[in-house]
Amino acid sequence: MNLGAHISISGGVYKCFARAKELGANSIQIFVKNNNRWFSKPFTYQELEKFQIEREKHQPFSVNAHNAYLINLCSPKTDIEKKSISAMKDEINRCEQLKLHYLVIHPGSHLGIGERWGINKIAQNLNRIIEEMAETKVKILLETTAGQGTNLGYRFEQLRDILDIMKYKERFGICYDTCHTFAAGYDITTTGKYQQVMNQFDKIIGLDHIHLFHLNDSKYELGSRKDRHFHIGAGYIGLEGFRALINDKRFYNIPMVLETPKGENGKMDKINLKTLRDLRK
Repeated sequence: MNLGAHISISGGVYKCFARAKELGANSIQIFVKNNNRWFSKPFTYQELEKFQIEREKHQPFSVNAHNAYLINLCSPKTDIEKKSISAMKDEINRCEQLKLHYLVIHPGSHLGIGERWGINKIAQNLNRIIEEMAETKVKILLETTAGQGTNLGYRFEQLRDILDIMKYKERFGICYDTCHTFAAGYDITTTGKYQQVMNQFDKIIGLDHIHLFHLNDSKYELGSRKDRHFHIGAGYIGLEGFRALINDKRFYNIPMVLETPKGENGKMDKINLKTLRDLRK
């Protein structure tokens, strides 16, 4: 199973592999810099070399990145928009240096200007970024969101509309977050309801656009629009929804990573991964 978790890079980006191995995780998600800062110092040659040595040693199924939370590609504030574009370019470069498969991004928050304006602004800025970085290869995945505040991406139609405007469609895909979509109103609590949601996604966007899953239960009820991750089976989604996803053969080759609370020394990652593995028939 291509299961894993978001792993800390504290002490050096290459240290994520030993931590993943300790968890029994073979799919890895990391930040490529401090996620609460706009910029960080560049990787050294030694860091990049160690990263590839450790990667070869542990041979995970996939290694992917999540972008910094400060980035907002549809901010109506000009200074934030400029910083976001520059920081996004920096993260793409870092992913290229590390030879990562995917970079997950939250589409953006329109801060009251309007959803249609925000969708167009996100697409415009992503098109500009890729146009100026045509030599890069990392695929950018738009993450499904909970719709908290003025965040975009909480409806499948919004993600479809962004993808439709993309000039370089082969460079983009979707990261499906179970907590976020549930909080946005997509019910997967039973096998039947799960199939209905996936059929809906397939009709609106296409299941072939999903390249990564974030497996998180929800601390709040269906449609709450609250982004609060919880342990697998202990939240409002429950075990049956995750059982349906884990056993969906269409996604057997898609990496799935936890973003659930880690607990002391990351022990909850081990428990949540075991829970998911036990659900596989």
